[in-house]
Amino acid sequence: MNGIIGKKIGMTSIFDENGKNIACTVIQAGPCVVTQVKTEESDGYNAMQLGYAEAKSKNTSKALQGHFDKAGTTAKRKVVEFRDCDLEKDLGDTVTLEDVFEEGDVVDVVGTSKGKGFQGVVKRHGFGGVGDATHGQHNRQRAPGSIGAASYPAKVVKGMKMAGQTGNKRVKMTNLNVVKLFPEQNLLVIRGAVPGSRGSYVVIEK
Repeated sequence: MNGIIGKKIGMTSIFDENGKNIACTVIQAGPCVVTQVKTEESDGYNAMQLGYAEAKSKNTSKALQGHFDKAGTTAKRKVVEFRDCDLEKDLGDTVTLEDVFEEGDVVDVVGTSKGKGFQGVVKRHGFGGVGDATHGQHNRQRAPGSIGAASYPAKVVKGMKMAGQTGNKRVKMTNLNVVKLFPEQNLLVIRGAVPGSRGSYVVIEK
């Protein structure tokens, strides 16, 4: 198996053997249920689909409910597919933290970043603002400045960095170290920050 689904609990810090304070993220990873097994013969590729976190049946579509019934499990909130899995699990089996990770593993974490709403170019793209306030500028410190050319091409070039919706995007943090495992509580401690707010779902991949 090369991954598992989890929920971000929050951040903390631990001390290493040299007494250095390390910022870490705590993730409740698993247990997950195998909701589908795809094979080369039937689907054209090998993959394993995992479900995580209980969902109410009334909030689950009939099609998905039938999908979960086939696996012999209750409805799940989050379903993710992992390709080329080397873990031998059958439909309805449980995948735990210990099945996938060990301390010292290097992992990637995928999540949805915090939404910041509609933001200007200084916050969104790190612009420095327009000029110095002492040189005739009035309320222009956070303005984008010129955004176009002259009569040719007479348009704003596609992809121009401008104000707009910030955050709330799929983000992958790569090469993070697994510092500690707490299998009894299904807790995974990862060095550094991962995308998303507390309580949001994340996917941890090897």
